[in-house]
Amino acid sequence: MYQRIAHIALIVENYDDAIEFYTQKLDFRLLEDTKLSDDKRWVMVAPKGAKECCLLLAKAANEQQAAFVGNQTGGRVFLFLFTDDFWGDYEKLQSREIKFVRPPQDFEYGTVAVFEDLYGNMWDLIEPNENNKGLIN
Repeated sequence: MYQRIAHIALIVENYDDAIEFYTQKLDFRLLEDTKLSDDKRWVMVAPKGAKECCLLLAKAANEQQAAFVGNQTGGRVFLFLFTDDFWGDYEKLQSREIKFVRPPQDFEYGTVAVFEDLYGNMWDLIEPNENNKGLIN
């Protein structure tokens, strides 16, 4: 039996703004952008090295959904972006005016800094240490 998480829905205000942020600021790939109706599109993005899971950018369809844009997890870190070049990615994101809300720190599992996406969702940028490199593959 084989199972996997294929997509994680991320509620956004605007498809094009979200695509621009993820592809231009974070260097994600645009995997699909299919129009489903006048108001709905199937938009998927993923980091360049991703093999399994991707983000499904889902435009808020009503006031209840719109209330959760940027705060899908009640203020906790929501997503975790693993890297094999922490300092290179950290400096690149800073140069692209990504807002870091927690500076880099070394933990027993690796180096981590917390940043916000265009809506305020918090992300961990993580480079696992040598003992945890298997987590990145």
